[in-house]
Amino acid sequence: MRYFLELSYNGKNYHGWQIQPNDISVQQVVQESLSTVLRAPIEIVAAGRTDAGVHASQIFVHMDLDNELDENDMLYKLNSLFPSDIAVRKIIRVKEDAHARFNATFRSYEYKISLEKNPFTMDYSWQVTNKQFDIEKMNQAASLLLNYENFKCFSRSKTDVKTYNCDITRAEWKRKDNELVFYISADRFLRNMVRAIVGTLLEIGNGKMTIDQFKDVIQSRDRRNAGPSVPACGLFLTQVGYPLAIYDYE
Repeated sequence: MRYFLELSYNGKNYHGWQIQPNDISVQQVVQESLSTVLRAPIEIVAAGRTDAGVHASQIFVHMDLDNELDENDMLYKLNSLFPSDIAVRKIIRVKEDAHARFNATFRSYEYKISLEKNPFTMDYSWQVTNKQFDIEKMNQAASLLLNYENFKCFSRSKTDVKTYNCDITRAEWKRKDNELVFYISADRFLRNMVRAIVGTLLEIGNGKMTIDQFKDVIQSRDRRNAGPSVPACGLFLTQVGYPLAIYDYE
């Protein structure tokens, strides 16, 4: 029997999602907790991998079990065992071939920038208090991302992928009070892609790059031409979407 778990976590204290040989990861904590509660070795597959320090307000994983679960009881036991910075929101029975990674139809991220010094958001946003950004120009450039499919220029070098193509369906900035948030959705993302896009768009916002130069960066397919990656603390994986058909397991 296959189950999806909807998780959220604060990534500050973890070396990313994926299990590491010498560092603590979110995957390690989740698998160890599941194995303890179920009294059997459990392996999970996630919708994606977040880097060190990146947060997730929604991410799904799948696991296989021999016996049917009491979802509510399992939810309570797991949340009691998890550390305070990891939570399970839902446990859902799905089809036997439902896959947390390959069946995901879209993923959405947010990147948060605080334009004031705020001790209560310092772990969840990048604090930039000494600059003004032209949000209109940043949004003009962001909208151009929807016209391209190859984003090698924003990918971490030496990434083992078969294609650098992504279908971006949303890319926009919004400001509310003293917070600036970048929203982006796509069918898939490359490693470091969102943080590199944000860093490049900010160069447009502070006048270091023109929109025409931004087009040249994308077309160059060269990471060296893009802007710097912004810090991980402001990045959140906020939503992962799936077709309804995966839940019809009977």
